[in-house]
Amino acid sequence: MARWDAGAAERLREAALDLFGEHGYDAVTVTQIAERAGLTRRTFHRHFPDKREILFAGSERLPPAVAEAVLAADPGLPPLRAALSALREVGTEISATVTDAGRRRAIVRSSPELLERERSKSADVTAALRHALEQRGATPAEAHLAARVAAIVSEEAFGRWATAEGPFGECFDGAEEALRAVLAEAT
Repeated sequence: MARWDAGAAERLREAALDLFGEHGYDAVTVTQIAERAGLTRRTFHRHFPDKREILFAGSERLPPAVAEAVLAADPGLPPLRAALSALREVGTEISATVTDAGRRRAIVRSSPELLERERSKSADVTAALRHALEQRGATPAEAHLAARVAAIVSEEAFGRWATAEGPFGECFDGAEEALRAVLAEAT
């Protein structure tokens, strides 16, 4: 086996998704993933600290990217509109590079541990949105509410996109329209 394999991380990810789909997340070990990928356990740990991180690798970059997009949004936009604009922009960029979103989503939904991890990652994004909105001049209450509502719309859009309802931008538009319909019913 080669000491360095430039495609190792992707091979490990693909092997893990296959194994998780075949046997369930909890039943799969790091050793099984490494063997399926034709790599060693040591190589696995060079790329991922544990099997859970295969599903969440790179997610630490999302909160700063979202905050940056909020701060770069048109200064005249109100807080909710700025947050939605930022999440649509970042989501569109992510959707252009992510593969197997549907498989990943099914795996995450099958495990309470993974669902908790996803909630934690989502909370990090919401906190980044809130902080960036406050930096733009929103009151803490406005920033908190706008960040939470925008995060819900974004999660709905990603869910629609992951289940192949269309391109991410269209899914985001549909999620925003659903929010408007719910709010219209409430008033």
